[in-house]
Amino acid sequence: MADSASRSRRPTEGRTLEALGLAEAPREHPLLYPGAWPADSGLLHGDRLLPLDKLVHDDRVPVLAVGSNASPGQLRHKMDHFGIGSPIPMVKTRVTGIEVGVSAHVSRMGYVSASPFHAPGSVRELFVIWLNPEQLAVIDTSEGVPRPNGNYGRAWLPASDVRIELADGGTLPGAFAYVNRHGVLHNGTEAPRTHPGQRALLTELLLGSPRLRELFGVTPEQFCARARGDVRLCERGTRLFVEEKLVTVSGLEEYVRVQGT
Repeated sequence: MADSASRSRRPTEGRTLEALGLAEAPREHPLLYPGAWPADSGLLHGDRLLPLDKLVHDDRVPVLAVGSNASPGQLRHKMDHFGIGSPIPMVKTRVTGIEVGVSAHVSRMGYVSASPFHAPGSVRELFVIWLNPEQLAVIDTSEGVPRPNGNYGRAWLPASDVRIELADGGTLPGAFAYVNRHGVLHNGTEAPRTHPGQRALLTELLLGSPRLRELFGVTPEQFCARARGDVRLCERGTRLFVEEKLVTVSGLEEYVRVQGT
């Protein structure tokens, strides 16, 4: 029997990702990271984002997306790689207690990605994606959760610490989030910095570090081109963040548990 997410309305004209400006995947276009996010909740089904008939899906796992996992184009790219075409509910929420920081690692996809950090009192809109076990395994794998040296751990953030409010006024008891095992970049003090988007971030990082320019070039375009697919170079960049004392803790480390898939 199909799960609740598959019992959706019939496809609607004009709801393709292309028509909505949501088709591009940062994995293919690193400078677009974190990718375009939807204007509102929807059901990602194939190359369409359809209306969503409910906000909570008890037969699925809620995952708070702080980076490209809120991009339909990126989600579709990840699922297509594993031949998975089942729909994914994407629910826009109001989150208190979390901000979007900068992961303290260079991704082999060619960008410096996002990671959440603890920010009491901070309020912002983020998406919760509701995943079935097969989809969750794909996202876990893409984030390196199953690997002891992977970049992210999957952490359960309880409602007592992170409030996730739905459009109908309801709240979730919590949600999973991917927390970077390397920590996050700071803002010049010991406080984490927020992620401003890929081009602005790389411009600032390169301007501030001659050693980073030696490794990755002097422009965001050069950075992405050199980093993309070069695992050893990405590892050197990750170590450089530590050596230049750019890294701090996210405040979410206590929640991280390595999850099997």
